Amino acid sequence: MLETEDLPFWKMHGSGNDFIVIDNRGGAFPRNGHAELVPRLCRRGTGIGADGLILVEDDPYCDFLWRFYNSDGSVAEMCGNGARCVALFAYLTRIAGTDMIFQTAAGSVQAQVERDRVRIAMTPPFGLRLKLALDVDASLERVDFINTGVPHAVVMVDGALELVDVAGRGRGIREHAEFRPAGTNADFIRIEDEHRLAIRTYERGVEAETMGCGTGAVAAALVAAEAGRVTSPVEVVTRAGDRLTVYFTKTGTAYREVFLEGGAVIVYKGVLEADFLRIQES
Repeated sequence: MLETEDLPFWKMHGSGNDFIVIDNRGGAFPRNGHAELVPRLCRRGTGIGADGLILVEDDPYCDFLWRFYNSDGSVAEMCGNGARCVALFAYLTRIAGTDMIFQTAAGSVQAQVERDRVRIAMTPPFGLRLKLALDVDASLERVDFINTGVPHAVVMVDGALELVDVAGRGRGIREHAEFRPAGTNADFIRIEDEHRLAIRTYERGVEAETMGCGTGAVAAALVAAEAGRVTSPVEVVTRAGDRLTVYFTKTGTAYREVFLEGGAVIVYKGVLEADFLRIQES
């Protein structure tokens, strides 16, 4: 049966945000039980270990369609770092050329590959809300909110970013009633100058700080621009120390032509054993 075949995969990362990428155009990945299987595959130590899993599938109108799962098995609409990785994967496996378009739950995404650098055109951001005051565990958090394919609450930090309790404060913001039922990612940023900022992100679905977040980098740049603190292009330094570049233009109150550019890395290629892919009783 298809669901018990050995299955090739690539382990990739973009800015320290790591993913399992699988060509599923033939339908070999198990069709059911993703809520259990994906966390097993993404679990570090006993699985491959990753922040998310990406399935590449056929699409009648685009070069391909992706199905993106967070490490807890939940579905995410969009992921900037994952998008760069899957674009490089599609190019290297000849699913698409250097210029491509693929379908996500947030809409179609255009990508351009140049060696190991990938630039993606982000879906139009929406839902900008500024200066929200949240009561989080008896503390006041002041956040700005924007959806850049997935929701992000951004906190500007004046002091040392490395001293921020991202796990604790991020979890409180992620679960706050203001953002229910979907929840939100939480980004803590420090603006260095007009074209540079640093970021740390607590990601919903991973339920922990990740080493980088592409949609978070875009959210940070746009919120900082709205505050008059940065102008395009903006270099965003991730927790992993990688540098992403965000480009954008603003027409009236709307941000248009939003692009994210950065590297994508192949860590290794492997084969998932059929026995591991079978859903097992706990």
